Amino acid sequence: MTDPQIAIFMLGAFILIILLGFPICFTLVAMGVGFGYYAYYDPERMHSIFDNRIFDLLVNQTYSVMANDVLTAVPLFLFMGYIVERANIVDRLFFSLQIAARRLPGSMAVAAMATCALFATATGIIGAVVTLMGLLAFPAMLRARYDTSFAAGVICAGGCLGILIPPSIMLIVYAATAGISVVKLYAGAMIPGFMLAGLYMVYVVGRATLNPKLAPKPSEEQVKDMTRGRVTVMLLTSFFPLATLILSVLGAILFGLATPSEAAAVGALGGLLLAILYRALTWERLKESVYLTARTSAMVCWLFVGSWTFASVFSYLGGHDLIEEFVLGLQLSPVMFLILAQIIIFLLGWPLEWSEIIIIFVPIFLPMLPHFNVDPLFFGILVALNLQTSFLTPPMAMAAYYLKGVAPPHVQLIEIFKGVMPFLSMVLIAMVLLYNFPGLAHWFPDYLYGK
Repeated sequence: MTDPQIAIFMLGAFILIILLGFPICFTLVAMGVGFGYYAYYDPERMHSIFDNRIFDLLVNQTYSVMANDVLTAVPLFLFMGYIVERANIVDRLFFSLQIAARRLPGSMAVAAMATCALFATATGIIGAVVTLMGLLAFPAMLRARYDTSFAAGVICAGGCLGILIPPSIMLIVYAATAGISVVKLYAGAMIPGFMLAGLYMVYVVGRATLNPKLAPKPSEEQVKDMTRGRVTVMLLTSFFPLATLILSVLGAILFGLATPSEAAAVGALGGLLLAILYRALTWERLKESVYLTARTSAMVCWLFVGSWTFASVFSYLGGHDLIEEFVLGLQLSPVMFLILAQIIIFLLGWPLEWSEIIIIFVPIFLPMLPHFNVDPLFFGILVALNLQTSFLTPPMAMAAYYLKGVAPPHVQLIEIFKGVMPFLSMVLIAMVLLYNFPGLAHWFPDYLYGK
């Protein structure tokens, strides 16, 4: 076998191994070192079995990840999300938004979607958002006689918004991978992110208007009970503090008042203060938040170490060149290249999480972007939209499985799949709009920072 063929075998073996359930980050490291030992084997300079350049590469990649200033924001944003989650702010937020939207058709679904979007923005962790909202809002909608599939679709679709709307952890990881500005990427994702959330809202209100049986309106007695002297109090004590925290963090980043890492530090401190304000900060909750932050951050960092080692060996063996020559040899137009790339990323979203896709597979496409005159910022936002579909598409819709894990026993997985399908059409509409109107991604960063 030639070196490029070995590189393709390496990639195929990796996909097969992770489908068998092995830990992805350590699989990357092991395969990178194993195949790298072969790639860098030089008997003339190796004085011992460990005198191979792959070990130097592994150490250098580890140092590069640890010294990356952009990645400092990851644990800080994660801590903000985890501490907010454990401070019981989300249940207050859901109830206050439910009161505020009480006159709209499908008011509880609208409140759940808005809560998902805001909470997903604070955490950026799909599993956490879908699971928590599945425990909080999903049973409440079922008790209000909402259609099971309709309610499930709202929770799953809303929970995925956190990988698109800033301050998204995914966008930070993509920026570090693509070597572009996190600040510009955040600005570029604002309009597409809220556009998708708006499309979801339009669908929810439209369906509830056309078919009121899907989302029955609360009775007048329920409305009076909900609003009796509590609207202003609930909004002031739940929505505005969390919204102010998130907007302050985003504003500091977008207007250049702080770097993403500095703003993330302020967000983490703000989340801690909110937990104290709500008298929800206990030693146990603080310990859990710190532990989960450390665990998730370690996973992301080891993914970077493993993927950069894997990618370096893959490229050294000629894998990148082989794939690039193959794709360029197809003589695709820019639109066909984007469609092909998005189909591949969509399919990869079935067995993989967004972190593995961004760190491992997106770099395969990045060197081809200049040839097709595709801006990496635009490409990144298109990928972030695409990953919404990966988490919602059967049979491997991870958001549906997260919800099924906490849903009442009578809720069938097929009902959840049925509920998420209409939201997929909203994502596709958003992707078509973004491609035909690229100014949706470029206008805000160009306005703030110039072209």
